[in-house]
Amino acid sequence: MKEMLPVGSFCPNENCQTHGQTGLGNIIKYGKSNEGRQRFQCKVCGKTFNERTGTLFHGRKTPTKDIVEVLAMLAEGMRISSITRVKGFKEDTILAWLREAARHGQQVETVLLKDYVISQAQIDGLWTYVGRKTKKRNTPSGR
Repeated sequence: MKEMLPVGSFCPNENCQTHGQTGLGNIIKYGKSNEGRQRFQCKVCGKTFNERTGTLFHGRKTPTKDIVEVLAMLAEGMRISSITRVKGFKEDTILAWLREAARHGQQVETVLLKDYVISQAQIDGLWTYVGRKTKKRNTPSGR
């Protein structure tokens, strides 16, 4: 899995000979978009990109605030059909956001946990906790 780097520190064009390489000085600021987002250009391949490139917000016209709000509603357990009624977005749109967020979530988790070291005592404690929860769920009273 690739390391997460800030937008503008490498060329995201997979066909560029410098794709993913940092510190080459090939990326320059290239003005702002109509929405006021910083644009960048690779001096090697000539491709331009903005600060949303490679994120779940890339290519979406919906405001970031609305996408984040819908994802928060999903995280709180709200049904997609309910969100559709409340926010007015199509179910297919919400599902697309959810799938993209899940894909990015896996990448973020990999980067965040890459250098995390867990001791045997922490693992034992975690399994003890999980075991208790499993036993509680399997009892007739649920206690």
